[in-house]
Amino acid sequence: MAHRFALRPDPEDLHEYLSFEDPEEERTWVFDVTFLTSSYRCIYGQGCPGVLTEPAPELVHGCCTYAAHFTGDDDVERVRPFIDRLGPDRWQFHGVAARKGGPLIREKDGHWRLRSHQNACIMLNRVGFPTGPGCALHQAALEAGERPMDWKPDVCWQVPLRRVDSVDELGHVTSTVREWKRRDWGAGGAEFHWWCTDGPGAFVASEPVYVTMRDELIGMTSQAVYDLLLEALHRRGTERLLPHPVVRTRP
Repeated sequence: MAHRFALRPDPEDLHEYLSFEDPEEERTWVFDVTFLTSSYRCIYGQGCPGVLTEPAPELVHGCCTYAAHFTGDDDVERVRPFIDRLGPDRWQFHGVAARKGGPLIREKDGHWRLRSHQNACIMLNRVGFPTGPGCALHQAALEAGERPMDWKPDVCWQVPLRRVDSVDELGHVTSTVREWKRRDWGAGGAEFHWWCTDGPGAFVASEPVYVTMRDELIGMTSQAVYDLLLEALHRRGTERLLPHPVVRTRP
């Protein structure tokens, strides 16, 4: 008997992934090439609606409404000296942090996070401050001619990229690098009026993510892994890859 299969439309969030083995350690890398070859770019300060329950571009909060959680003690110890370099001329809430015992809070479970102040991260300079709105660490790094990713907590320089490591029953590690989704914020992510990787407003770059976020990708993997990713993408031809869902459904 012949079987007939009805063709269904593509899933709304269909992505392509590429994988290969790490050349230097026992690890498999998996990359969301649909996102990495997309035209996404951060539009902080350029109309970003923020991550509140209603659009609020006038606040210029971006995703800094929620104070960052550190990935571990190493992350804290890397960032702390840069915070100590900031004075009140570069950090709006320098005095507030001093009065409250510092900008970092250790939670009951032992994890560290940045303090919140006036409904956003305490490191976020607000509209009207002489430096202009933006992360005090980010602004100071640029002024010093250094990379903001070297000054900021891991999650702050990685977003909207996310690396997820899993270990199978034999101890082999698989590391997936993909776009940051609403669910990665926890239950609150579903309440955001807007999130930048699922709306067309941020897909306006002239170059793909794997080019514009080169340093971040190397920081999350290694130079050798990034070079293998480039080689695989060039061999495949990015024009043959599945476009990002936001671009496919754009009017």
